[in-house]
Amino acid sequence: MTDALTPAQRDDLRAIAAMMIPASAEYDVPGADDAAIQADIIMTLGRDAAQVRAALDHLARLAGRPLAALDATERERVVAEFRSAGGAAAATLTRVVLQCYYRDDRVLRSLGLELRAPFPKGYPLEQGDWSLLDPVKARAPVRHSKP
Repeated sequence: MTDALTPAQRDDLRAIAAMMIPASAEYDVPGADDAAIQADIIMTLGRDAAQVRAALDHLARLAGRPLAALDATERERVVAEFRSAGGAAAATLTRVVLQCYYRDDRVLRSLGLELRAPFPKGYPLEQGDWSLLDPVKARAPVRHSKP
């Protein structure tokens, strides 16, 4: 799905991704604007393409031109306004950027995780307080009627 975004939308995606997750020399990780991460985002948009396009178009409307064309101060202002009114499209854009960033090998390595799929081995999780589920377990079963 390489043609899911226009060149201007790709530039805006790179700009907002860099704002969301900047590169870190301290942790030796790229920012979300890294070329490999951006390629992963674009190649895996799939069912999220329309919402991501809507989010990027919303950003451009708020900016009055492509977000990438703004200076850093103006970008911050536009993105703050976008966060407060972006709705489902903003949430989808955020999720897409985060999921692709946190599956990048360099990022996983910096987090001390093995470079492998989580299944079938899984990852150890700290045990929580299972008693928090007791009120849910005590509820009466939900009966669904057939239409």
